[in-house]
Amino acid sequence: MAEDKNSKVTQNQDRINKLIDELTLFDDDLMSRVFDKNIEATELLLRIILERKIKVISVNGQEEMKSAAVGGRNITLDVHALDENGEKMDIEVQGNSEGAHVRRARYHSSVLDSRMLKEGQEFKEIKDSYVIFIYKHDKFQKGLPLYHIDRYVRETNELFKDGSHIIYVNGNYKGDDEIGHLMQDFHQTDPDNMHYKELSQGVRHFKEAEEGRDTMCEAVQEYAKEYASECLKTEKAELVENFMKNMNLTLEQALDAAGIHGEEREAIIQLLQKQ
Repeated sequence: MAEDKNSKVTQNQDRINKLIDELTLFDDDLMSRVFDKNIEATELLLRIILERKIKVISVNGQEEMKSAAVGGRNITLDVHALDENGEKMDIEVQGNSEGAHVRRARYHSSVLDSRMLKEGQEFKEIKDSYVIFIYKHDKFQKGLPLYHIDRYVRETNELFKDGSHIIYVNGNYKGDDEIGHLMQDFHQTDPDNMHYKELSQGVRHFKEAEEGRDTMCEAVQEYAKEYASECLKTEKAELVENFMKNMNLTLEQALDAAGIHGEEREAIIQLLQKQ
């Protein structure tokens, strides 16, 4: 029995190690850790994407911003940076189209803006904000490295300079230039094959250094638990739906029949309401 248990532990650890080895900067667990408190890497990223030199004074990974509305949706920023001029940057990595939805960019922008002014400050004092989506694919299918989203006055076609900036980065861009090299680094699993030392050093720490590797192991294990929990919720939600459909039960009756109570009951109800 002890040998079987040890064998399962070893196999599980081998799977975790393989997952870590295959992670790239398009995985937000790794990306947010590489850039967290990493001024040098963040300045490199923003300089290339914004095409200007920028001085970052603070940067945090996986920073939660709560909605001002009761019951409103909170957001967690993959990377939240602040420059010396007080301009805020939200940098997100996304591997699927739903995560990079244009209305998500709008929402993130509004949440950033809502925290810029203190009571009594004038609206003209609000600083510029940047929401940057580094999308694994080409969001707009035009082959361009960057897509800048700005507001315009429709009748005059003049730029409406409100200081709100949304940028989509084409993660599939393979040009032989800085942005092309940056995206190649984001796809790279091996830090030795990266172009930019600012990124390779961070990735190497979390893949090869004992302390960083342990952190990633914990993140992968936590993700596995959350994923398993979500899968179980989905299965139970489908069971409840089948009870309602095939047995003509109300939602409450179906939940009772499935033996779902307490916090789990509320979670299943919320899941069904989103479908």
